Formats: sequence, structure tokens, C-alpha cells
Amino acid sequence: MRKPRDFDSELKALADKAKQLKERRVRDLGALVTATGADTLDVETLAGALLEAAANADKATGEGWRKRGAAFFQGKQRNTSGGPRQQPEGTLPLDGGAASA
Repeated sequence: MRKPRDFDSELKALADKAKQLKERRVRDLGALVTATGADTLDVETLAGALLEAAANADKATGEGWRKRGAAFFQGKQRNTSGGPRQQPEGTLPLDGGAASA
């Protein structure tokens, strides 16, 4: 006779795996925001840009963004034009990132 399956433990294991995957996705997205220099933007601006990108219906604009993103990941283009300038890794802006008066 076969041993009955323990569905409760299997469901718990699946829930734990799903939680781990979600946490990894959040970490990866945070790392992407930092790598692109978007972490210097205020939260409202970043959210607005992401909402605009998500709602974009223009195929040409979306394709341009896709190509620029692919180039970023290939290391060909690290320019964040239109956004804040990145500091060299491991350094802090002299003025704390605030605009000078």
C-alpha cells in the first residue's frame, strides 16, 4: 500500500518557495533602480515614470526603451541621459545630492 501524501507540508513548501521568489524579485528590482541611477529620484517621480512606461501603448516608444535597456544590460551604454548623473561607485555627492543655491 502506498504512503499517503502530506498535502499540508507540500502546500507549505510551495508557499515558502513563492515567498522566496517574491522577495528575490523585490531585491532584483531594487538593484535595478540603483544600477540605473533612478534611486536619486524622489519616490513620486519614479512612480510616475514607471506608471507612464506601464501604460505606454506606443510600440515605437516601447521598442526604443527596450533597445536602450538591452544596451544597458550588455554594458554598451551606461548613460542615464535625461536623468541624474551617476557618481563614481563608492562615492557620495559633495552636496548630499541636493541642488546648490
